[in-house]
Amino acid sequence: MYCSKIIGARYYPTPVVYDNIARDYEGHGTHAASIASGNEVKDASFFGVGQGTARGGVPSTRVAVYKVCSPAGCTEEAILAAFDDAIADGVDILTISIGGTHPVNFTEDSVAIGSFHAMAKGVLTLQSAGNSGPYLSSTVSVAPWLMSVAASTTDRLFIDKVVLGSGQTLVGYSINTFSMKGKKFPLVDGRNVSRPCKQPLAFQVCTGGQGCLDSTLAKGKILICQSSDEFSEVLRSGAGGSVSLNDDKIGKVSFVVSFPSVAVSKDNFTSIYSYLKSTKKPEAEILTTEAITDSDAPVVAGFSSRGPNEIAPDILKPDISAPGVDILAAFSPFGVPIGDPLFKRQVTYSILSGTSMSCPHVAGVAAYVKSFHPDWSPSALKSAIMTTARPMNSSKNKDAEFAFGSGHINPVEAVNPGLVYETFEQDYIIMLCSMGYDEGNIGKISGNFSTCPKGSDKATPRDLNYPSMAAQVSPGRSFTINFSRTVTNVGLANTTYKAKILQNSKIGVKVVPQALTFKSLNEKKSFRVTVTGRGLSNGTIVSTSLIWADDNHNVRSPIVVNST
Repeated sequence: MYCSKIIGARYYPTPVVYDNIARDYEGHGTHAASIASGNEVKDASFFGVGQGTARGGVPSTRVAVYKVCSPAGCTEEAILAAFDDAIADGVDILTISIGGTHPVNFTEDSVAIGSFHAMAKGVLTLQSAGNSGPYLSSTVSVAPWLMSVAASTTDRLFIDKVVLGSGQTLVGYSINTFSMKGKKFPLVDGRNVSRPCKQPLAFQVCTGGQGCLDSTLAKGKILICQSSDEFSEVLRSGAGGSVSLNDDKIGKVSFVVSFPSVAVSKDNFTSIYSYLKSTKKPEAEILTTEAITDSDAPVVAGFSSRGPNEIAPDILKPDISAPGVDILAAFSPFGVPIGDPLFKRQVTYSILSGTSMSCPHVAGVAAYVKSFHPDWSPSALKSAIMTTARPMNSSKNKDAEFAFGSGHINPVEAVNPGLVYETFEQDYIIMLCSMGYDEGNIGKISGNFSTCPKGSDKATPRDLNYPSMAAQVSPGRSFTINFSRTVTNVGLANTTYKAKILQNSKIGVKVVPQALTFKSLNEKKSFRVTVTGRGLSNGTIVSTSLIWADDNHNVRSPIVVNST
């Protein structure tokens, strides 16, 4: 079959040779690419779960593949080479769903360096924020010239149920496609079917490697385990299934399992264990996965990495939130959806979760906006997506803007943002100079000889013309913070925008001037925002929003002050 979707594919050798070929043997890259660019396919599902029409962000787009990772990892050299090749190949948008485990200095961050080169050539880079949440300062994608994407839920929630012999039904989470066909299996404590292992706590969690479970005792039974990360060992033992304790930090996230298995909340786990202890012949059935409506969505996933920005605290990160939980998308038939060698099913679709999934959603939005505005700069595209984002509920989202950035993507509105905040290469150079980077280190990032302009030592990162405004202050001290911004009119000629502030009693916000009048398109206007406060207790996050509104547009920028 002829397919013109993939117009180029490169691979980069790794120190340990696994597969020197551009083919995706993992499935991760295929999944991410199809989210951004996949064609419309009816009746897509993962063995019946999530059945419906699958479609990428912009199906008419083409994909150029740059395979920089292998089971051995992703080298800095490969990532930088891929950026250079992609720029030379003339790509329009770069989406990269990889990152480290913690933020690093820009000079040591290959994605930050590569994306700077892309920005200088007019290409917007989008990067996954990371999966190290809900811990603060865990976002690995911190450079202001790229777009950092957090992961949030959708209103489709996958659940699984455990039916006890007593008739009680308890809800948990997994992508389980293995039916027990109405039969109940004996329910046992995983500790009672384990044998001594090298890991002293292995019996508690049904893990520990091959041989930790006694197959003569586990076979045909449902095991209760504190966790069940080592699916291969449970499957090898011949167990009929497992019930484990869900990680509260992760939340309502379902993972593909290789046998009947479900993770339940602490309360439900306690109920199951109480039933086990109070019944002579406890038994249970694990049902197959079903979908229900989640009225709380969108909520940032517990695993999604948080701000504040550890490298540049006055630049808010992540920038935006997008769907990244329980995402059905295409999958390589050469990959294994659970990473379990005993999982023998070959699939063409799978359900995955992570900021690796949310990032290509926003890449699709960026491509969509660029199709209407092919001459817009990377910062204009980024600004359009950020300032039109849907506000998210801080009461449902721990850490507020440090979790979701400017809010949740709103693709249709992003096409017509009204105003945009633009920044260019020299603006970022000035910001780096203000952070104390010398010419040598700036050159490592830019790839060029760059000097610090006169007066840049008096600037601060918060002076960057960014679509959001953030500042870190000392706990307990009164503060006055100034933000200077310039917006470009990309909406309508002969229009006036008026400033509106969403009030927060903990801070005062003043905008000068209060109105911006534009006579023509591409006209620029500047304003100043002053934020004051009497002092915040340690670890406090306070936020509000500035909205520039005319009759047709609401251009919203979050303002975040923190004392973390």
